Amino acid sequence: MEIPLTPLEFMRRARRLYPDREAVVDGDLRLSYAQFFDRCDRWSAALQRWGVRPGDRVAYIAPNTHAQLESFYAIPQIGAVVVPINYRLTGADFAYIINHSGACIVCAHEDYLASIDQVRDELTGVEHFVALEGSGEGWIDYEQTLADQRPEFQRPEIGERDLLAINYTSGTTAQPKGVMITHRNATMNIVGTLIHHPLTCSDRYLWTLPMFHANGWTYVWIVTAVGATHVCLRKIDPDETFEVIGEESISMLCAAPTVLISLANASPEARRSARRGVRLLTAGAPPAAATIQRVEEELGWELTQVYGLTETAPFITVCEPRPDHASLSPAERAVIKARQGVELITSGELLVVDEDHREVPHDGQSLGEIVVRGNVVMEGYYQDPDATAEAMRGGWFHSGDAAVVHPDGYVEIRDRFKDVIISGGENISSVEVEGTLMRHPAVQEAAVVGIPDPHWGETPQAFVVVRPGASVSAEELIQFVRDQLAHFKAPRGVSFLAELPKTATGKIQKYLLREGRSAISPG
Repeated sequence: MEIPLTPLEFMRRARRLYPDREAVVDGDLRLSYAQFFDRCDRWSAALQRWGVRPGDRVAYIAPNTHAQLESFYAIPQIGAVVVPINYRLTGADFAYIINHSGACIVCAHEDYLASIDQVRDELTGVEHFVALEGSGEGWIDYEQTLADQRPEFQRPEIGERDLLAINYTSGTTAQPKGVMITHRNATMNIVGTLIHHPLTCSDRYLWTLPMFHANGWTYVWIVTAVGATHVCLRKIDPDETFEVIGEESISMLCAAPTVLISLANASPEARRSARRGVRLLTAGAPPAAATIQRVEEELGWELTQVYGLTETAPFITVCEPRPDHASLSPAERAVIKARQGVELITSGELLVVDEDHREVPHDGQSLGEIVVRGNVVMEGYYQDPDATAEAMRGGWFHSGDAAVVHPDGYVEIRDRFKDVIISGGENISSVEVEGTLMRHPAVQEAAVVGIPDPHWGETPQAFVVVRPGASVSAEELIQFVRDQLAHFKAPRGVSFLAELPKTATGKIQKYLLREGRSAISPG
């Protein structure tokens, strides 16, 4: 008998095999898998009692807490759809996403109750407001509801192509789009990730990545699949993160490059005390080779880069190590690890194509767009057939990422197409220039954008965050780049910022830099 592909199968297996193993750590709270799943069942039963049916949407606004983690089991197992929302958005953003998704229940952490209260009159389709922590007028107490509810519920038949989650994109230049992820999409990503980056029941996973971000890159289910332990981290403070890693014997975590940079630049005491041998995945933006080298050499961690998008559930490539990489110097190996790599076994087919959809030569130079089709590609954008048709034209999902393919088949992103700088007819990769700047010992972070130029069309402008205690001039940095790259690629100017503008998932908001909408202190 064929069983639908669904992450709920990993819940079933963990319930049977690991009932007494520690499942979740959230501050002082510690739950076994039996206790964790009992809570999920109680919440499922409460939602059914309130009339939530298969296909209904339930929205969550919360940091990495046990209650947020429970949503990824309690909602799907009654056939409903979880809508995890970026908690760093505004009340108006919350209202747009809740209304667009048609959520009938809103569950929020106490830090966001006031934001929802301000827009509550606009949320006419919401039937119940649930406070996961804290309290307020018109809010139902989550913990009391669980305590009052028996764990019996009716599980409907769930198909692998049923919707599991709607994940909203960051919406930095337009309204957010709702990415529809099916049970099959998520399952194939989970299996592929475990093949390339295995975990076991002895692992302890630290939630440095927001769970709302592409369903925590599906680690909300991956960790459970092997009976490992979820250790919740509600906010990122580099020094405190190192403390938790040591105290909880963390063996694995995921982090966007901006989080890697913050950890690499934590206090010397914190870095010296770092637990060695931690494995981590990074994705979300191309990390600089210099950052990878620092993390591996100074912290003694083992880093693997993966690449994907919310629309691909999310992983489609992994920079898998090969035997010949072991003979490289640390700096040479970091350059390889900064590439996006090769297809995951389960993700489907990936090509880098030119404007006529012809595959580009594997020469490490010819630029094209990453397109993909296969098991992890989204069902489409929720209630947006035009955007779906545009993204999926020709039967391939078009990523918008400009990349090259090296002779060994490894893909390397050079830029978002919208961020490629065209100066005097020459294409300049902002990622390449940023990576070069990051090799300077005074540079903590860097972003490069094209600004209008009456003669060249565009010229590169760098925005730099300097490491604490370091100093460097704009002229020094420009010369540093000129010494390593073709002169036309060097920035014409450098502005120094206290911090770069970023989305909640760590992506630099280059459009703000181009528009001059970031607080700039001249360099």
